[in-house]
Amino acid sequence: MADALGRPLAFILTGGEVADCKAYDALIGLPERAPDALLADKGYDADAIRADLAKRQIEPVIPGRSNRRVKIEHDRTLYKQRNRIERMFGHLKINRAIATRYDQLANSFLGMVHLANARYWLKFVHAA
Repeated sequence: MADALGRPLAFILTGGEVADCKAYDALIGLPERAPDALLADKGYDADAIRADLAKRQIEPVIPGRSNRRVKIEHDRTLYKQRNRIERMFGHLKINRAIATRYDQLANSFLGMVHLANARYWLKFVHAA
């Protein structure tokens, strides 16, 4: 999960073959203030997720899957900001240990993700 500026806020570690949308339930309840919109890729295009977002009054900015019978429109202009999230992942993957996942234990890998996350946040902190 990232904020509107593409800064990482939270991570949930899942298995390698697990769909990203499986972490939705754990991540959506984390922020102290509910977001105005959820920008996500087609992997999050599920009726259950859309219903939950409607209940929480969060705008889903999720393109519909190609096999959907009824096409769902999304805000294309706002969806372009999802690029910030992809760039965040690119910055985190500069660390070789994250890009290749050499760690066999989930705790070791998650520790490296937290270190890379802290390093990434340092550029947003201004020295006094």
